Amino acid sequence: MSTGTVTPRSTSTGTGTDIGQESRGRLFWALADGWNVTRRYLTHFLCQPITIAWQLGFPIISVLLYGFVFGEAMKVPGGGEDGDYKQFLMPGMFVMTMAFGFMNTAMGVVTDSTKGVIDRFRSMPMAPSAVASGRGLADLVVACAELTILALTALAIGWRSSAGLPDTLLAFGLLLLLRFSLIWVGVYLGLVVPTPEAAGGLYAIAFPFTMISSVFVAPSLMPDWLAPVAAWNPVSSTGTATRELFGNPGAGGATWVEQNAVLMAVVWPVVLSLVFLPLAVRRFKQLSR
Repeated sequence: MSTGTVTPRSTSTGTGTDIGQESRGRLFWALADGWNVTRRYLTHFLCQPITIAWQLGFPIISVLLYGFVFGEAMKVPGGGEDGDYKQFLMPGMFVMTMAFGFMNTAMGVVTDSTKGVIDRFRSMPMAPSAVASGRGLADLVVACAELTILALTALAIGWRSSAGLPDTLLAFGLLLLLRFSLIWVGVYLGLVVPTPEAAGGLYAIAFPFTMISSVFVAPSLMPDWLAPVAAWNPVSSTGTATRELFGNPGAGGATWVEQNAVLMAVVWPVVLSLVFLPLAVRRFKQLSR
């Protein structure tokens, strides 16, 4: 594998206009390289039918399992005695699917790293941000497919959004925003863990991260010591916000973070992105040094 010095695309040393043109050139190649990496990931994804079946089928199985197996035993906050748990559950399932997606990101990145693909990228004259941005865009496309299939499944079992189209679209936008922020968590963790087997151990983090939240049960129904933890979970903020926007039962709560769920559903993803996106790019630059 080549490890020699790579000739940069631009070596302009001028000032003024030349510097501006060089900056625009760097931006163009960063976007172009990111798009090429995106196409590469999507092509590999489409060539793996088992992976497609698992990633797109798991949300459907989860909806059927939680909705029909546990649904009759669950209490719906604000839903009355005859509250339909599926109306409460589906926004939570949307959120859980988006949150669990960072595991797929981490697994894909660590697999590329152990197989030498990341080293090959490093030996090429490409923007350092391309691996992270390309992976992120590809995973966001897959997330849109997952969310579409999950929404169609929800409609098939009787879930409905009682809000207008703008609020419904905003709710789905918040779901994708959460997924977008967690992509960078997955990319960073994928560059940190040494093997795919070690990446599988990240489920020990992902499972409580999604379970100790408002996905399946409202924080108000949890023990007093656990309720604040669940309420301040970023997953809970998106879950509560989407229930509010969809007009489903269980939205809101007594705490400040629950009363301002839509705001926090934007703040949490922005904070996660600002923290983990630079970490992912920096980690990529530091590999093999």
